[in-house]
Amino acid sequence: MYIPELYKNENQEEIQHFIHQNGFAVLINQTNGKLWATHIPLVLDLNESGKQILVGHVSKLNPQAESFKTNDEVLAVFSGAHAYISSSWYDHENVPTWNYLAVHVYGKVTIYNHEQAVNSLKKLVDKYEAKSEKPVRVEALSEKTMREARGIIAFEIEITAIEAQKKLSQNRDDKNYKNIVSELEKTNDNQAIAVANEMKENRK
Repeated sequence: MYIPELYKNENQEEIQHFIHQNGFAVLINQTNGKLWATHIPLVLDLNESGKQILVGHVSKLNPQAESFKTNDEVLAVFSGAHAYISSSWYDHENVPTWNYLAVHVYGKVTIYNHEQAVNSLKKLVDKYEAKSEKPVRVEALSEKTMREARGIIAFEIEITAIEAQKKLSQNRDDKNYKNIVSELEKTNDNQAIAVANEMKENRK
């Protein structure tokens, strides 16, 4: 990913938090000689050696699952809040732009056995059921229901590189920066307001 130096984010704590909060990713690799993308949740975890990994699964019917056996290199794209920035919000003539946050994670896939796959499902379900009034537990599901786990390929991704971009009008002076935040907040658009909040946090 092309990242101008001004927008590069190398704060590992921020990046980890971003992945935790924006875990629905696009997993990309080369499958059957062409680029292939699958939209799936990925969980940031640690392996037995204490190294960061991503854990997820795809359907066995997905051609990408078979491709992991011969092409283990993948790219996971995590997208955050984004919003259009009108140049009418500046006190000078300039071009419109787009503010956004994104993280690209590169790595190598290792396929799990069935026991490991079930454990990965437990972690995924526990993460997203944490706020449920009546949380579902994989351990409580019937044997019949759990047969569906036979239809997935679960895996971990050993992280080889991370690129993070935080494009939040860092090139603007304080006056214009504050005006952008104000205009974003007026939109009543959830994405725009989220970008405004990120901008306020980024320049306290």
